[in-house]
Amino acid sequence: MLINMQTRQQSIPYVGCISQLYFFILFASVDNFLLAVMAYDRYVAICHPLRYTTIMRNGLCVFLVAGSYMAACVHGLFHTLLLVRLSFSAHNIITHFFCDLTVLLKLSCSDISLNELVILTEGGMIFFLPFGIILSSYIRIGTIILRVPSTKRLFKTFSTCGSHLSVVSLYYGAAAGVYFFSSSWDSKDIIASVMYSVVTPMLNPFVYSLRNRDMNQALEMCVNRVKLFN
Repeated sequence: MLINMQTRQQSIPYVGCISQLYFFILFASVDNFLLAVMAYDRYVAICHPLRYTTIMRNGLCVFLVAGSYMAACVHGLFHTLLLVRLSFSAHNIITHFFCDLTVLLKLSCSDISLNELVILTEGGMIFFLPFGIILSSYIRIGTIILRVPSTKRLFKTFSTCGSHLSVVSLYYGAAAGVYFFSSSWDSKDIIASVMYSVVTPMLNPFVYSLRNRDMNQALEMCVNRVKLFN
């Protein structure tokens, strides 16, 4: 997208388009899986603090991260292979800023019923299974906290889970907002892709750095300067 904006060259070869599609699915899936892994990490930290180092040992962390990447690779390769079996005309105009799966399926001259079925079943499972893990983790955390509520405990929980909850809200909130509240299906595809590929990754470093002491001091200085000018 950045190269197209700089060079104003908006064409892409078939191989480049397929590669772009694969890596988009790969990294979007990795993000989805890692959010679930992080939710489990927060659950262990809040609900089993004394056993945290025993449960979340280095070997398990490496396994969870490696498993997330392997599952995402298989998921992306599966959808990419299903796409390359389809037929396309020699020249196509993609009404998008990159090669997204739903847009490419609309341009195909072949029967895409199998692709759509796989997206609804396998793709839905890949999306909702991590979301279920995240939801169940925070339900369990909320249950534990509300048993003996205290200001100190609530502050510690928010400090531990705040950044992750913000990123989860951005990731899944964007999907819910686009697919449930947008009026045009074409605009849904484009807006959703912008959210997943541009907005959320751009905000992630800022959200995760909010707990950084230097970042907090810099924000406090900016607020004080604004107050001074006002």
